[in-house]
Amino acid sequence: MLDKNAFRHAMSHLPTAVTIVTSNGSCGAAACTVSSVCSVTDDPPTLLVCINRASNTNSVIRNNGSLCVSILSGEQSNIAMKCANHQASVEERLASFDADVLVTGSPAIVDSVCCLDCRVDNIVESGTHSVFFCQVLSYKAFAGKDALVYYCRNYYRVP
Repeated sequence: MLDKNAFRHAMSHLPTAVTIVTSNGSCGAAACTVSSVCSVTDDPPTLLVCINRASNTNSVIRNNGSLCVSILSGEQSNIAMKCANHQASVEERLASFDADVLVTGSPAIVDSVCCLDCRVDNIVESGTHSVFFCQVLSYKAFAGKDALVYYCRNYYRVP
């Protein structure tokens, strides 16, 4: 079996969109950088979002039952780095961006490429991570933005 460091190195060669996943509700607020997000189906519109079970964000999303995925624009790598910093408090992470709220009350990052506001419908545990299946309730797109991708452990701007 491939060891985890070799697997991580191999996966670093897969370009991925950089997203910030946020949640806000009666069980608190959270924000973290996530690269494991993808569409599942369009009927009903559903995403999957993978979050480490050891992350505080995991328990906040699980207990709030909602989240927002903000797909970062090319000029927002500073937000990605702040929200990926394990030493940064939730307050510091949330202060690193301006946000609107859509349906769920979870922060939707202003000037990102697109924000997808979701209700958590199902959670599957796999290894170190929880896979959240989320129904998209609302979205907001910001026109004319380049996307931010993560490839070989670096951020790149993609038109």
